[in-house]
Amino acid sequence: MKRVIANKIASSTKNVPLNRDLRVQDEITAEEGYIIAVKVLGNKAVYDKLEDRSGRFVSLHEGDIVVGVLGKRNALHGYAGVVPQSVAVGDTLQVLNTGGVIGKCTSNNPDFGKPFDVEVLGSVLVFPEFGSRSGIPAHVSQGALNETKKLSECKSVPIVYIAGTCMNSGKTRVACELVRAISRSGKRVGGCKLTGVSLQRDLLEMKDFGAAPAASFVDAGIVTTSGESAVETTEKIFVHLIENGAEIIVAELGDGIMGTYGVQEILNDAELMKRKAALILCAADPVGAWGGAKFLEEKFNLSVDVVSGPVTDNSAGTDFIAKSLGVEAINARLNPLELGDFIVNFVGTQTA
Repeated sequence: MKRVIANKIASSTKNVPLNRDLRVQDEITAEEGYIIAVKVLGNKAVYDKLEDRSGRFVSLHEGDIVVGVLGKRNALHGYAGVVPQSVAVGDTLQVLNTGGVIGKCTSNNPDFGKPFDVEVLGSVLVFPEFGSRSGIPAHVSQGALNETKKLSECKSVPIVYIAGTCMNSGKTRVACELVRAISRSGKRVGGCKLTGVSLQRDLLEMKDFGAAPAASFVDAGIVTTSGESAVETTEKIFVHLIENGAEIIVAELGDGIMGTYGVQEILNDAELMKRKAALILCAADPVGAWGGAKFLEEKFNLSVDVVSGPVTDNSAGTDFIAKSLGVEAINARLNPLELGDFIVNFVGTQTA
C-alpha cells in the first residue's frame, strides 16, 4: 500500500466517498467498475477535459494524477475501448471518455485524435470500517442505489421515453425542455438517463431544468450499460424515482436505438413499455427519422409519437416527417413550449 495525492477525481467515481489523499495497492482487479489511480502521459489540444465529481470540466495536463474507473466504451462519435484481461502497475491505458472511464482503446475517432495515454499507478483503496487500516478495492457499486422493491410493486407513473438514432441527436435538449414544461404544469418530474457511458453532464442539465428526483445508471453502480444490465438497471432507477415522489418520469435513452448499450433490450421489455406514456424519436436527418420510426415499429411494435432533433430544424425536415410518417415534428430549440405543451396534453390523454 502506498500514498497518492490526486490532482483530479473523475465523476464516474461519484458513488464512492474519495478525497485527494488516497491509498493505493499494486494488486488490481481487471474488471469494469474498479477505481484506479493513473498518471497522464502527454498533452492534447482537443478532447482534453475531465468531468470532476462536482460536474465541472477541468483540463488534463501531462503529469496529472487522475482517479477514474475501469470500463469499456463503444461510441461512434468518440472512442471504442475495452477493459484488458489484466491490468498491472506501470501499464499504459487510455482515457475513453470525459467521465474518466479508463481502458484499452481499440478505435479512435478522427475528430478527437488519439485519447490520453495514462500510466497505471494502482488500485484505489477505501476503508469502510472506522479505525481499520485494512482497506478494500474501491468499486462504483459501493454506495450505489440499493432498491429492493420491484417496479411491478410500485404505483403506476407515466414515463416519457426519448430515443435517438445516434448519440448527439438532440435527446438531452428534448429531455430538459420536457422537464421544464411538465414542472410548470404542477407535476413533480423525475429525470433519468438510462443508458450510455459514465458522465454526469446530461443528468445535471436535467436537474437544472427542474428534474427532482433525478438519477442515472451511474447512480445504480454501472460504468457502461449493456444488453445484460440495462433492464435491471432501468427498473432500479424507476423504482428510486417513484419512491422519491416522481409523478411523471422523463427517461433519456443514451446512444442510439441500434447501439450496444442496451437500448433495444429496454424497448423490448414488456414491463418497462407497459408504463410508456409517450415515445419521442430524435434524429439528425430525414433518412434517420424515417428509418428509426420504421425500425421501432417493425422490431418492437412501437409507434413514435413525436420526432425532434436536428431533422426538425426547419420546414425541409418537418414537412418530410409530416408527409412520410404522419406524426408531429417539433423542434426543442425553436419551439420548446410547443413541444412541452404537446407532450403534457398527450400524456394526459393517455393516462386519463
